[in-house]
Amino acid sequence: MNLRTPPLQVDDPVAGLTLDAYLPYRLSVASNAVSRLIARAYEDRFGLTIPQWRLMCVLAEGGASSPAAIVGRTGMDKVTLSRAAHGLLQRRLVERADNHADARSHLLALSTEGRALYVEIAPLALAYEAALIAGLAPDEVAMMKRLLLRLQSAAAALAGENPTAEAPRRREA
Repeated sequence: MNLRTPPLQVDDPVAGLTLDAYLPYRLSVASNAVSRLIARAYEDRFGLTIPQWRLMCVLAEGGASSPAAIVGRTGMDKVTLSRAAHGLLQRRLVERADNHADARSHLLALSTEGRALYVEIAPLALAYEAALIAGLAPDEVAMMKRLLLRLQSAAAALAGENPTAEAPRRREA
């Protein structure tokens, strides 16, 4: 292996790909930076992982839900959701009940303790969001949210998924 290979030449068909200018990369780096910031705060202060917090948010917004509905809403895979639910069940922040509409499934809901913790954390989550977007004008924030939803829909469509079924509910700025 030659470790001194030169960069690709300009006439190379893939030379136009510059990682720092590549949108999927920029989105991933930005998302990871925000997630790490938030994860540290939730983990340190409340002992919650990001998937656990997302699960709590979905249950706070929509009430009792099946794991399949939560996976569709959050984009989490089944294993991540299962681990998040297990941790919250152990801490008694979430309750599990039979799903009478589908005997093969169950429902998850926030417990009284889970609702109390959500009410404590939600204002802090909104404060983090406000700090992150403080340098943006309200119309820029609204545009960014619309564009992110369009990108998510486009990605779902390219993957052959139903783009509207998995898009999160919007909260306009």
